Amino acid sequence: MNKKLIRVILTALLLAGAVAVEKLLDLPAWQLLLVYLVPYLIISYDILGEAAEGIVEGEPFNEDLLMSIATIGALLIGFLPGAETQFPEAVFVMLFFQVGELFEDYAEDNSRKSIAHLMDIRPDSASVLRQGEICVVSPESVAVGETIVVRPGDKIPMDGIVVEGSSSLNTVALTGESLPRKVGEEDEVLSGCVNLSGLLKVRVTKPFGESTVAKIISLVESANEKKSRSETFIARFAKVYTPIVVGAALLLAVVPPLLLGASFAVWLYRALLFLVVSCPCALVISVPLTFFGGIGGASRRGILIKGASYMDVLAKTEIVVFDKTGTLTHGKFEVSAVHPEQCDERHLLHLAAHVERYSTHPIAVSLRNAYPEENDDCTVESVEEIAGQGIKAVVNGDVVSVGNSKLMEAVGADWHPCHHTGTIVHVAINGVYAGHIVISDQLKDDACEAVASLKSAGIARTVMLTGDGEATAAHVAQATAIDEYHAALLPADKVDYMQRIMEQRTGDGRLVFVGDGINDAPVLALADCGIAMGALGSDAAIEAADVVLMDDCPSKIPLAIRLSRRTIAIARQNIVFAIAVKLLVLLLAAFGAATMWMAVFADVGVTVLAVLNAMRTMK
Repeated sequence: MNKKLIRVILTALLLAGAVAVEKLLDLPAWQLLLVYLVPYLIISYDILGEAAEGIVEGEPFNEDLLMSIATIGALLIGFLPGAETQFPEAVFVMLFFQVGELFEDYAEDNSRKSIAHLMDIRPDSASVLRQGEICVVSPESVAVGETIVVRPGDKIPMDGIVVEGSSSLNTVALTGESLPRKVGEEDEVLSGCVNLSGLLKVRVTKPFGESTVAKIISLVESANEKKSRSETFIARFAKVYTPIVVGAALLLAVVPPLLLGASFAVWLYRALLFLVVSCPCALVISVPLTFFGGIGGASRRGILIKGASYMDVLAKTEIVVFDKTGTLTHGKFEVSAVHPEQCDERHLLHLAAHVERYSTHPIAVSLRNAYPEENDDCTVESVEEIAGQGIKAVVNGDVVSVGNSKLMEAVGADWHPCHHTGTIVHVAINGVYAGHIVISDQLKDDACEAVASLKSAGIARTVMLTGDGEATAAHVAQATAIDEYHAALLPADKVDYMQRIMEQRTGDGRLVFVGDGINDAPVLALADCGIAMGALGSDAAIEAADVVLMDDCPSKIPLAIRLSRRTIAIARQNIVFAIAVKLLVLLLAAFGAATMWMAVFADVGVTVLAVLNAMRTMK
């Protein structure tokens, strides 16, 4: 780019000098041609070379050929009888074309920088513990199960589980969120995050090639392989359009002089203007650049779109279908309410947590998390798990029963139902009902905001498909204001419902499915566009999805739709603007009312404006 900028500046100075020579000295045309050839060749040698290469390779019809024919014709037209020299115009057309290329290079550099920050998160090395010593090795050489050491300020090189230490992590490169995330023992950490404070020891759970950072980089690098409909249209359009334009220009130069006896020089000049105006570079450059910038801009917000074609789909979204667990909810059970009857809340939690001390069931884990003070000198004996009912144990001499209503009936406790939605864990002490604890999967903080934003964005219908029971599904649907829901579904049932909903799309509307689990992979692949939760989502879901949300926030779904619509709108603005200006100047050129300067604006000027407009997608 620096070399091209030097050529542009040097050519501009030499062109100014050539114009001064033409004004001050009365030189014959062939000598003036030699003067102008110096700046012309400096600025155009690469364009002429590309045009010649295209001819040799059998693919001559491109913008380089159009510019070469037009400018060489402008240099030579002055030697025809009755024609005026066009030396400055010829050099200026090439100069302005290269200025347009400079703008394109600048825009592409900016767009690549917006994606290059992903490469910055790729770690160069890993500090692994081997035989009691820390060895600095390539991340590719670290095996699953080994322990790596991450010092403050280091990037986490591999996905894993913290086995020792606590810290705060900067996750901005993965999720776009600036708020640090606290981690401690047993927490999962993702490669690409930066350790901010404490020393961490992490047990590796995935090889480097399958780590989060490697997948992100691979996703974004391959995104351009999936072209949008607008891009593929422009590519096909340019291949057909260019030979037609060259043929039309040739007819314009030859037919009127032969049939009407008009001046060949006049119509040749008009044909040259026609060629300059017709150059499709504004479309060929700006439309792919628009989508490239849109993908880069989305990636900075933690939204990985696997190809420009999915931006087309997102922009036309009509129906959004959600999974529930892990998508609208956190996918983790928590104690949401404690209703004691024979003791206080703390004592009820204390008894339930101790009885469930040795269970690995998610409900047991949530009870222990709600009462973490296990080491309180209580004695827990005679632990008995009763299949399908719960657990009994002797705690400090009292027989404590923790489980469902069947267990309460078995021990003779007079239980009663709860009006709260969730899993109800009943507790009895020595056969006397002591109260119950409500455990539920909590809604994500931005779940309601996400559904409301989708509706305000014009999404016609929101649906939730879940394997959970009717009561839980109804509660989540009501809390989030989702239009409809279907509960107690097996994976095969979800596919059936998806197929039915897809048949209900109208016109050009598209269906988007959002999920996170392994059982969501079939419906993610079936949808027009599948969106997966990338932080906690399963590998199968992320592979099957077309868009990945790196921070698991459902509020990023309407943001992805808005970004896609904005990108598509900018691409359409460029197409309409470029074609409208070109048609106007082409019409003027055919009737002899256009000048070379108008032609230059219709080509390079429009390209520069289109590229500047495309750059807005990066913000």
